[in-house]
Amino acid sequence: MTFRDLNLKKPIWNALDDLGYTTPTIIQAAAFPVMMSGKDTIGIAQTGTGKTAAFGIPMIEHIVPFEKFVQAIILCPTRELAVQVSEEMK
Repeated sequence: MTFRDLNLKKPIWNALDDLGYTTPTIIQAAAFPVMMSGKDTIGIAQTGTGKTAAFGIPMIEHIVPFEKFVQAIILCPTRELAVQVSEEMK
């Protein structure tokens, strides 16, 4: 499976290509279909397995650009993790 098999929008594919992402990790492959269907999702995986992308990419896929209301919230238990997730999401 590749990210191209996940039926993402072209700008998301381009961004993933720019980042060098080609093949989803186990957590990404498991989370993407569930999240893309619009269901709330909880996933647990080791550090460094791609959790931020597993949840962030489908979240970005659902965001409607230029809408003036909150469309997604990411909760992090520490400030350091919040900064890390914020940088990855940019």
